[in-house]
This record gives sequence, C-alpha cells and structure tokens, in this order.
Amino acid sequence: MPARTAPARVPALAIPAISLPDDVRRRLKDLERDSLTEKECVKEKLNLLHEFLQTEIKNQLCDLETKLHKEELSEEGYLAKVKSLLNKDLSLENGAHTVSRETNGHLENGSQGSRADRRVKMSEPNAPKSGSKPRGPRRSKSDSETKGKNPWLISNLGGGYDTHEGTDFDSCTPGQRLLVFFFRAGDGTQGLLHAKAAKRRPDEKEPERVTPQISERDEDEKVKVMPFLFLFPQVQPPKCNECGQFLDDVDLKYEQHPSDALEEPQMLTNEKLSIFDENGSGFGSYEDLPQHKLTYFSVYCKRGHLCPIDTGLIEKNVELLFSGTAKPIYEDNPSLEGGVNGKNLGPINEWWITGFDGGEKALIGFSTSFAEYILMEPSPEYAPIFGLMQEKIYISKIVVEFLQGNPDATYEDLINKIETTVPPSTINLNRFTEDSLLRHAQFVVSQVESYDDAKDSDEQPIFLTPCMRDLIKLAGVTLGQRRAERRQTIRHPAKEKDKGPTKATTTKLVYQIFDTFFAEQIEKDDREDKENAFKRRRCGVCEVCQQPECGKCKACKDMVKFGGSGRSKQACLKRRCPNMAMKEADDDEEVDDDIPEVPSPKKMHQGKKKKQNKDRISWVGEAVKTDGKKSYYRQVCIDAETLEVGDCVSVIPDDSSKPLYLARVTALWEDNGNGQMFHAHWFCAGTDTVLGATSDPLELFLVDECEDMQLSYIHSKVKVIHKAPSENWAMEGGMDPESMLPGDHDDGKTYFYQFWYDQDYARFESPPKTQPTEDNKFKFCASCARLAEMRQKEIPRALEQLVDLDSKILYSSATKNGILYRVGDGVYLLPEAFTFNIKLSSPVKRPKKEPVDEDLYPEHYRKYSDYIKGSNLDAPEPYRIGRIKEIFCAKKTNGKPNESDIKIRLNKFYRPENTHKSTSASYHADINLLYWSDEEAVVDFQAVQGRCTVEYGEDLPECLQEYSEGGPDRFYFLEAYNAKTKSFEDPPNHARSPGNKGKGKGKGKGKTKSQASEPSEPETAIKLPKLRTLDVFSGCGGLSEGFHQAGVSETLWAIEMWDPAAQAFRLNNPRSTVFTEDCNVLLKLVMAGEKTNSRGQRLPQKGDVEMLCGGPPCQGFSGMNRFNSRTYSKFKNSLVVSFLSYCDYYRPRFFLLENVRNFVSFKRSMVLKLTLRCLVCMGYQCTFGVLQAGQYGVAQTRRRAIILAAAPGEKLPLFPEPLHVFAPRACQLSVAVDDKKFVSNITRLSSGPFRTITVRDTMSDLPEIRNGASAQEISYNGEPQSWFQRQLRGSHYQPILRDHICKDMSALVAARMRHIPLAPGSDWRDLPNIEVQLTDGTLAKKLRYTYHDKKNGRSSSGALRGVCSCVEAGKACDPSARQFNTLIPWCLPHTGNRHNHWAGLYGRLEWDGFFSTTVTNPEPMGKQGRVLHPEQHRVVSVRECARSQGFPDTYRLFGNILDRHRQVGNAVPPPLAKAIGLEIKLCMLAKARESASAKAKEEVAAKD
Repeated sequence: MPARTAPARVPALAIPAISLPDDVRRRLKDLERDSLTEKECVKEKLNLLHEFLQTEIKNQLCDLETKLHKEELSEEGYLAKVKSLLNKDLSLENGAHTVSRETNGHLENGSQGSRADRRVKMSEPNAPKSGSKPRGPRRSKSDSETKGKNPWLISNLGGGYDTHEGTDFDSCTPGQRLLVFFFRAGDGTQGLLHAKAAKRRPDEKEPERVTPQISERDEDEKVKVMPFLFLFPQVQPPKCNECGQFLDDVDLKYEQHPSDALEEPQMLTNEKLSIFDENGSGFGSYEDLPQHKLTYFSVYCKRGHLCPIDTGLIEKNVELLFSGTAKPIYEDNPSLEGGVNGKNLGPINEWWITGFDGGEKALIGFSTSFAEYILMEPSPEYAPIFGLMQEKIYISKIVVEFLQGNPDATYEDLINKIETTVPPSTINLNRFTEDSLLRHAQFVVSQVESYDDAKDSDEQPIFLTPCMRDLIKLAGVTLGQRRAERRQTIRHPAKEKDKGPTKATTTKLVYQIFDTFFAEQIEKDDREDKENAFKRRRCGVCEVCQQPECGKCKACKDMVKFGGSGRSKQACLKRRCPNMAMKEADDDEEVDDDIPEVPSPKKMHQGKKKKQNKDRISWVGEAVKTDGKKSYYRQVCIDAETLEVGDCVSVIPDDSSKPLYLARVTALWEDNGNGQMFHAHWFCAGTDTVLGATSDPLELFLVDECEDMQLSYIHSKVKVIHKAPSENWAMEGGMDPESMLPGDHDDGKTYFYQFWYDQDYARFESPPKTQPTEDNKFKFCASCARLAEMRQKEIPRALEQLVDLDSKILYSSATKNGILYRVGDGVYLLPEAFTFNIKLSSPVKRPKKEPVDEDLYPEHYRKYSDYIKGSNLDAPEPYRIGRIKEIFCAKKTNGKPNESDIKIRLNKFYRPENTHKSTSASYHADINLLYWSDEEAVVDFQAVQGRCTVEYGEDLPECLQEYSEGGPDRFYFLEAYNAKTKSFEDPPNHARSPGNKGKGKGKGKGKTKSQASEPSEPETAIKLPKLRTLDVFSGCGGLSEGFHQAGVSETLWAIEMWDPAAQAFRLNNPRSTVFTEDCNVLLKLVMAGEKTNSRGQRLPQKGDVEMLCGGPPCQGFSGMNRFNSRTYSKFKNSLVVSFLSYCDYYRPRFFLLENVRNFVSFKRSMVLKLTLRCLVCMGYQCTFGVLQAGQYGVAQTRRRAIILAAAPGEKLPLFPEPLHVFAPRACQLSVAVDDKKFVSNITRLSSGPFRTITVRDTMSDLPEIRNGASAQEISYNGEPQSWFQRQLRGSHYQPILRDHICKDMSALVAARMRHIPLAPGSDWRDLPNIEVQLTDGTLAKKLRYTYHDKKNGRSSSGALRGVCSCVEAGKACDPSARQFNTLIPWCLPHTGNRHNHWAGLYGRLEWDGFFSTTVTNPEPMGKQGRVLHPEQHRVVSVRECARSQGFPDTYRLFGNILDRHRQVGNAVPPPLAKAIGLEIKLCMLAKARESASAKAKEEVAAKD
C-alpha cells in the first residue's frame, strides 16, 4: 500500500531547553499525528508555546502580525518567518531530534505499525492519546463580549484574548477571519495554558505552572497589550480521525484497563472461561464461536476514546476495541467476581440484539474473530454511553408496540405515550422525553421498517402512519437504507395477520350502494394502480430503489423473469420505495386552495345551426297563439313520433362522442328567422353533478339551465318520471330499498328525478313548486321563471315616494336582494364605503427588524418572511355601520328620477376602535357597542351589504345583554362621539328616535321600531318545539352545546365509546342517555327490535330521532390517494358508513355530519361523493361546505367540512354567514371535486359584522400559572376584561375557575420555553445558542455548526450554518453528526431547509393574534407548534384551549390532563355549532310560517 502523503506541516519543533510540562510535550506529539494544515499547525503551536517564548521573539512576532495586516507580507512569508522564529527561540533539550509523525495509524515512511505494536502503544499507561487536545474549565462571557467572535475559539481558548483595536474585519478574504489575540505581559499571560488545560487521563498529574521569564521592559509595562494575529479559514473543531468525536468535548473519555488485563487470545484460554466438562461435552461445533458474558465493559477506538457501537462506526469498518471482564455463558451475576479481565479485545466485527430477556432489558452482544460476547453491566465510565443505547432500544419497543394498537395515532399521541411510559430500572433515567425520541429517531424508524417487512403486499406500512411521517420529517430520518445487519433488528412479537376491518352494521340501502354500485369502479382503479405501480413508486435515490429484485418474495415469483405469470404487476417487496410512499401519503393530506374557476359549459353552441330537414318534422294541429313573429304550437311530429309541450326528449350533442343530452320541452314554435324551434329545460345527468361516477345512471336532476334549440337536434322521445317521497317515508328506514323505477323500465329510455340541483353550491333540493298560469301553459319554463324572479330580486328599487325636491326625489324605503330598507334602519357597508373625520392610527405594523448577533442567535436568519401564522395583521376591518337618513334618486335632465342610481344619506356610527382611543378601546368594550355621530356620508344603495338594528341603550325595554342575545345583527349606542374635540357626549335627541319610517315619527321606546326593521318579527308568535337529537361520536359535547345555545334541539341520546369524553358529556347533559359502547352494536340491537341495551338503557326507536348529528372518525382509509380493494373494504366497514346507516334507519328531519376539512378531499373526493350518494338515495335534500370557525367568534383557525341534509318536506338549511372578520389566508373555503370548484352559499367574503376575536380577548383575565400547574380549581383573581370573557364566564357569579392546568414539560423543553422571547412571532429560531443549567441538574449544551450549508451560506460573521453533512451537495446524513441535549434542537436546523424552516415550532401565541387549530395534545414540536403562552413560560392550559374553542367556563371536562386536552381538541367549537343551529331554526320557522299560512287560508276558504 503506498504511503499516504502527509499534509504540509512545519518542521518538527525542537523541545525547549527549559523543562516543558508533560502535558504540553504530549500535546506537541499529538499535533504531529493530527492531519492539520500548515496554518492550523502553526496556530496550535503558537497557542501551546506562547508563554514559553522569549520576550524578544514575542515582539518580533508582533511586528510580523502588523506587516501581515498591512499586506506588507504575504501569508506564505508570514508562516515561514514564524516557523523560523520558533526554531530560533527553542533549543533542543538533549540534542536535536525530530518527532516522527504518524497519520491515521501509518508512519510517514509508508510502513504501517503492526496491530500488536499499536495495541501495546494504547495499553501503555503513560502513552499519550493522539488527538487529545488540552481543554480546561469553560469561561463564560457576556453576550457583548462574545459578539462577533468565533464561538469555537472562545470556548477553546478561554478568555485570554480579545479583538485588536483598529482591526478591519471587513477586509478579510471570503471564508476567512482575522483573529487578533491580546495577551497582557506578566499577568496577561497567566492562565492561557491553564484555561486550555488538557483533558488528562486518570493517571496523569496536574502539570506544574511554569512562569515565563519577564524582561525589565515587560515588568515596567505590565498592562501593555501584545497582539498575536494569525489568519486562517474557519474550520471544524478538531475531531478524532478514528471515531469522529470532537476532541474538545467535555464528555470525551478514555479507556482504562486493570493491571492484570489480558489480550483476547490469552483471556479466552483462561480456565475460568472453560465450558467443557470432564467428558469434553459442552461445545457444539468447532465452527461455532465460543460465547461468553462480558461485564464491566468499555468500547473505544484505536485512539482510546470511549465511543458508542450503534452510530455506524462498525458498519464503516472503523476498528472498535473493547475491554471488560469475561465470564462463562451460564453466569447471571454481573459482578467482577469469577471473571477474567481483558483489554484491547476485538476489533468488533458486528453487534446484535437478541430482543428482551422476558422483561425490560435488551440483550446485546458483540462478535469478534475469536468469540461472541453477551453484554451484562458496563463500566462506570461507559455506563452513560451504553445507557443511551439501552434507551433507544427500549423506545423503539414502545413505539412498535404502540403502533400495533394505534395505527392512526398522531405525533402528539406518540409523544404522550413516550412521556407517560416509566423507564425501566436498567436505564438510569427519570423519564422519557420528546428529545429521547428525536435522538433515536433513525434507529426507531429502522425498527418500524423491519417490523413492516412482515406486512401483506397491499397493507399500508405502519411507517406511513401520521405520527411516524411527522417523526421522519422532524428528525430528518433517512429512509430506504439497506438493513444489512439483520441481527440488529429487535425480535418483536410476531405480527398477527390483519383480519381486516370489523363489520359495520348497515341498512340494506347503504349496503347496496357500497357493495354493489361501486364494485366495478374499485376494480378499475385497482388495475390502474397496479399498472402504474412501477412508474409511481421509485425515487431512484435511496438504497432500496437501487437493490436488485430479490427473486424470492411473492411479488418476484409472479414476475415473468422469475418464471411467473406477470399478472400481479407488484414491485419486489424488498424494493418498495419508502420515500415515494411517504410522498404519496403526504400528498393526500395536502389541500390545494388555488382552484381555477371552470365555467359551467352551455349544452350547445348557439352559433351552430343544424340544417333543417323539413320532411321529418311537421306541426300537429293549429298554432295555439301567435306572438309577434312566433307561432306557438302544442304538438309536433318528428320521425312519426308525436311530441307535445311537457314531454322529455334526448338531444344530439355537437360532439358526437358525448352522451345524449336530456331535456323537457317547455315550448314549441316557429319563426321566420330560425325556423322550427323548441325551448329546452335541461336535466343534469348524475355524472355532471358533484356525485360523478357514484351516481345512479338513471337518475337525473333539474337545473336552472335552459335554452332555445332547433327541433332538428331532437333525437327521440324519452320518459322522465318524478319520484316523489312516499307519505310514510320517515318510517321506511332500514327496509329493503324499492326500485327507483316502478315496473320494468330497463328500456334505455326511461329515467327518474327527485331533486333540483344547484351547480355552484352543490345543493340537492326538492323541486320548486312553480306552476304555470292558464294563459302561459304552452310556453312556461320553470327555469326561466326562477331566473327572472332572482334577477328581479337583485335589482335595487326605490319605494314609497315622499318629497319631490328640485334636484332629487326622496323615498321612504328601498329594496334589494329581497330585503326592505327604510329610513331610520341601520345598514352594513364595506369598510371602503366611507372614512371617519378622525385620522386613524395606521394598522399596527411590526417594529423594524433590528440586526441580531448571529453568533448568539444562529437560526434567526431563517426568519426572512414577515408572515406569522396566527397573526391578525392582515385581517380585514368589520363592516362600516350607518343609519339611513335619506333615500333619494337624483333627477335626470327631463325631470324624472334616475331610478337606476339610488343613493342613501346616512349618519356614521363609530366603533370603539375608530375613535382616537384606537384598538385598545375595543378590547374592553362590548363587541356590538357603537357611538353615534352627526357625521354624514352619501353612498350608493348598491353598496349596502345588509341590514342591522342599532338602538339607543337607554330606550331599550330589556337589559343590554338580553337585547343583544335576542337576535342577529343587533347593536346599541349609549354615547355620541365628536371627532373634532375627541370627546364622548350624550347623543342628541334626533339620534335617540328612529326617524321617519314612512308612518310618522317613532316614540323612542323602541319595541315597535325594532320590529319594523327586523325580518324575524313572527318568531315571537311561533313557538318552536326543540328537535329530539341523537349525537353520535359525541365526544364531550361541543356540537350539542352549540345546538342547545341556539335553542334548536335537545340532545336526549349520545353515543361515545371513549369513557372520559362520555363522562364529560354526562356531567354537562345530565338528562341525556349516554351510551358508552360501539355504535354498530347499538344499531344492530335497534334493528333487531330491542328496546334496551345490555345495561338496561332505553334505546331510541324509529320515529324518536328528529335530528342526527356527529363527526365520525375517518381512520383506516384516510391515507393514500385513492381507494384500492383493501382500503375500500376498510371504508365500507368504517364509522362513516355506520353513521349513514343510522341516518337511513331513523330518517331524522335534519342530519349533520362534521369532519376535518380534508373529508371532502379524501380518495379524490370519493368519500364525499359516496356520502352524498347515500343521502340522495335515501331521499334527503343535502349539500356540503367548508366553514372557518374563526368567522363565528373564536380566536382560532379551524376549517371544518360540514354535510347538511333535510328530510322531504323540510327546508334545506343554508350555511351561516360569517359573523366576524378573520385572517384571509385561513378563509380559503372552496373545494375542488373532479376539477370543478364548489363554494358554499356564503356571501360575506371580504368583511363581516364584528371584529375578529383575539387571544387577548380569549384569556387575558386568567391568573398566571407555571409549567406543570395541576390545581384543578383555583380562583379567578379578577373580573373579566373583554366581551368574549364576559360571555364565557356567564352572567351568574362564578368564583371558581376549573381546568386552568397545563402539561409538565421536561427540564430541557422548559428551558427552551424560558428562552423564547415574548415578541410576537417568536419561535425556536429565536433561541440563543448557549449553555444552560437545567432544573434537573444537567447542562444543556451549545449546538455545534460544523458543516457548510450551501443553500444558506455563512453568517455575517463567517460562521458555518450546517449541522449535518447532508447540507453539503450530494452527501448523505452522518449519524455521528447528531447532537442532543442542546437548547436549539438539532433536528430543526437539520431538516429546516425542506420544511419551511419549521416556522412556528416552540412558537408563542400573539396577544392580538389567534390560535392555530386547537390540538388534542399541545406539544411545542407538534403539528401545531405555536402553543406557548404569550408571556408565561409554559404551554397553553386546558382552560385556555377550551376558551379557544368557545366553551363556557362552566363546561365540565373529565379525566387526567391529557384526557381533557383531547376532549377539547376533538370537539366542534360551540359557537360554530350555534351558528349552524340558528340556520336550522330559521328553516323550521319558515316551514312553520308556511303551515300557519296554509292553515289560515283553509280556514278562510271553509268560512266562505
């Protein structure tokens, strides 16, 4: 083997005549062995020998530094002269000699020392340890002292240097730094050597202090500063060439051997280890290696550094040796007694795990060329290193066993499991933490991958579960590594064969849809998936992809190349790319909010006119009416087939590849220009609705689409039957579904319809009851009539003329969009409609970013974006509010009013935040408080957004709270605001009365006037009974609580399997029957005719349930992008299907399904389509939408999918209009299904009645608590400060505050939280890189940056920014680069570049912002990491989370702290449920009014 070329170096230094301390001499020898560059070598030796240099030499070195700085001397010249001076100053102690330099175990002449020689060197008690750099106690410096300096040099060179005055750091060449060291003569040189004291072996003594000789000049000028400047690039701190550990690490330790320790061959032949009995038995085979136990062991590299065995060193062929006491294999006593001491055993060829010894201890072993050793107890020095290995093995055991039973767990659930598992006694730990999991993530994931090897080919691997995907991303785990060392895989209990999902209880109708209608589509998708498997599922980079097919697995055996049929088209099981599987699983969870608008195409191109064939078309009978050029007929004969008005036909499309269109003929005529024509009212095929391929091919839907067509486009006559619900519809649930078409109609020309379909909002509703009059029967089109009615409603009209003035005409009222506005009414306008006379303070802007010390805050550079999730900076203003003073139209030149341009003059109302008191005023005020103003504005009537009620508070007959809660859009004022004087005054008399509403002046007491302007006056006359409700998957009851607040329902029954949530529901709903069992079991009992369950609880029977609501979990099928036969089987048996069966059996009047936003996107929206398909088949009117809870009065972003359904005869509710403005980024609520964009009926898109609710509104009144606070009940210590707090505390005096408790975070997490600044938007990127003493007595270390990050470059001070080799192009992760127990979590900068810099982790909430979606377990590094209190050093409490959801403070929770967090996080926010409940109530009111009106008409008719 050729000799390795040694790096450039200075000639071997002579040993000085004065006696150097042993450790300095030893370190000089180490420098000879280290692979240092010439500059590095000179720098290190200057540091070592500084205090031994003569004063004259020091002065000359100082002159050289000055010349180098002034560029009078080149770097090469400088180094040459420094070497010359050093050699001149130091004389040889016993004659000249050079120290031979050994590089990485090779002598410089190319010869290699024998292994025995190297071992002897290592075993000599006084032999120097190569690479052992001297280092002493760390010297702490203040931030100002360390600013701008290399942190590594500070920590390694102690405090004995400072920057040279006048040194221009900007003049440094790129990638280099000028470091100027000052040493004070005399006492200034003290302790440089001491500050860098070597890490000594236990047998080494403290070196004697050698006082350098000081000249008279030095004596006189003891304070004189002497600069030593040297130029060098920033390099990584020195590492051991063997094990890669940092040589300056405080935890670096060396091996020690007992004096009687033997080499391996001698040790193995010791009679104490003989396992032969006198007959020679006891040894199985000469080919087997002997096995022994090993106790008191240590593992080390060739340089003697103790090192772990599980960081890949052995796999990289690094020689690791070990020492310890060997004992016979049958020994169970780990003591030293009866063993043989060994040293330099090995090297280790492999290490392995044999599982657990029936308990908590993992059995680990080594193999060498001579024997196998099973490990017992480590030596005291090695125990911390070995403890980490035991820890990670045990954690992987926890994770795999947890995932076996919880395949749908979140990352927060996994952290909860880790943190609540008590470490075994064999691991010297008080508790496991998240840091423990992240530290060992690579090993844990590899164990999970090994466990997945036992899975079926079409079964989703458990490494794709949500919690594992989050762990893999957070910790930067490398997937797809070949696990060559199979013996390192823990033998977990054999994986049981997945028996498939449990059978869902379904009604026959639901079963038929899911089992029959969709089977063909699944098979088709399966085929496509298999054909695309090879193309889609290769990243081509990981080791798995680069392996050849194994030829042995089930998939390979089916391949043609291995003699199979090639039918399965499955990839080799050993080559299933984990990276692509991760990407697909993540893609399915992402929601694309940027949905292009796709216009709904007209059926036909009107420009194309088909050539008429007069022979096939002839009119039947005379024209019934002639209207201008048109002659209308009742009948026509086409191809010997007679059609009449009202018949249905198929129409030939322009594109012959498309199916025939279907339409109802609503008119027949002939005119001179176009010839023979008909008016087509189109039907919509099921495939053209949101149902897509799931629809019944024979079912059609009415739509508001029609057009004039030439008769020649008609293909043939078809039959379309209206299938009306039966009179006994509600009691037919669960029975055999009857055929949709009566009789035998399978002729290809017979269809049916049940519903009218709104194509923009995806609403299926009962057909409108518009009837033709007698004189327009021959040309009546329901679509035209509805569209005309809608257009008429939208047109603004002025009504009831009052005064005719010179330039304008005044009116008493006007109408728009079906709403009547009178003079004196309050109106909503967009914020830009008018401005105020007071100059408003500009919206709060974040202070300009101050430059930060990048050495102290090395991750701050990642915060280049100003956007902060959870900030309200871009939230729009709420509506402007005014009171109409005049409604008028200007006159045209001819004196007539310009009725197309209606104007209104109004008085402006100020909100508290619009006054000079600005935003802070709104915080304490009621959200519906206004101030009267005599300021006026004239605006277009077209700009009015809606009507509201504004009353003078003193004139109200009830209290303000009762008035405010009595209906929607209610405001009040008590004072007037004068912008000129910036003062609040009593309102004038004209403000206190409603003004002229067309019927003279109002009296001012307000009851009649409020009714005149409110749309819901009959509500007082109609008493609505509450709906009897069944809440399935009720949780702690958020949905029911909201419905109760709306006064729409009474929850008599609830089903919740999880006991803590069921108990919480009972506490808050004592009159409800709560079933704590499987909903499938209950439905089975009811369908079998049972009246009670096994516990004697009465079961609701058919006809009892008027409203069914719930949020079925979607676990089991929500991953992966589309259904395959296995995932579809899981969906068929999921709780969604069970819930739909409840709906079919009970046939309630109203149905609500709530779920996560992605519910509408799962499986290419197939879950949504099948759900709607089921409801349509049952006969329900239905729709879907996505709502943002933050728009309904909570300080939280929470988008939720809602499916609403109403029984035949009911009105299908609309989705509630937003009440509060909210951050626009969080309000993307449209949904794309099959590339078509759907929106809900919501019209308030850019503003709303009320301001946004903030974190301050939510929780500023709660008393301060500390990390881990656990007192279940405490006092409030103060009054509520905001409107929101007054609402949640309630009007009754409540001194006790419950559940203001928070999780107890580990010492390291607590330290991180303490160091997160209080400024808005602060998160982990603001953590300082410092050492911190933790509360558990340990020390959190600084994070080392030792790699060049090509993407992010270097800091302004030239410091490196990478923490792993993977930041360097083309390099893989280096396991040894991982760092732990650091204040800045190593994993975040490691993977930050590819995960948006992990923005928000360890983030503080902002007082003026909002919560991220409230989670079931607040974790600073969880999916929603912004969970720290704005000012206190802790995560948010249970009560704070409950308030973020809108739960009243009196609402009870149950169980331990994590149970309570989970109950809150899984709940529907009650304010959102209340808003939906009020819409349902409006539908009930409308129906009640219609019934009352019909009844009144009948009574009148009876009297007549």
